[in-house]
Amino acid sequence: MKRLAILLLLPFYFCLFTFPIYAGCTSLSACPAGQVCTALGCIPTAPTNFAGWILARAIGLGGGIAFLLMIFGAIKILTSAGNPEGIKAGGETISSALMGLIFLIFSLFLLKLIGVDILKIPGF
Repeated sequence: MKRLAILLLLPFYFCLFTFPIYAGCTSLSACPAGQVCTALGCIPTAPTNFAGWILARAIGLGGGIAFLLMIFGAIKILTSAGNPEGIKAGGETISSALMGLIFLIFSLFLLKLIGVDILKIPGF
């Protein structure tokens, strides 16, 4: 039985490892010059562009986490069944997520103010 399973799965094994798979790019030449094709898409190789790429992804990730925490807090409130401790815990989760989101927005504003408007850093 084990031998039959190996014989049936062997063609799939060869198909997986003989054909190149690019999740983010369709071919190696799809990215413009100065970028590397990866599973996450085209990633810039210049340090200033790379920092901007990382910051954009981090801000999006932070916003997504804040959104999920707000949903989690709302579910906590809805499923507390009138329990004051459950309602308080859900409210604290929502307010913490909102404060984190506000902190994220203000930090982005300060980065833009200092990096672009005051210091005039190119590509920032």
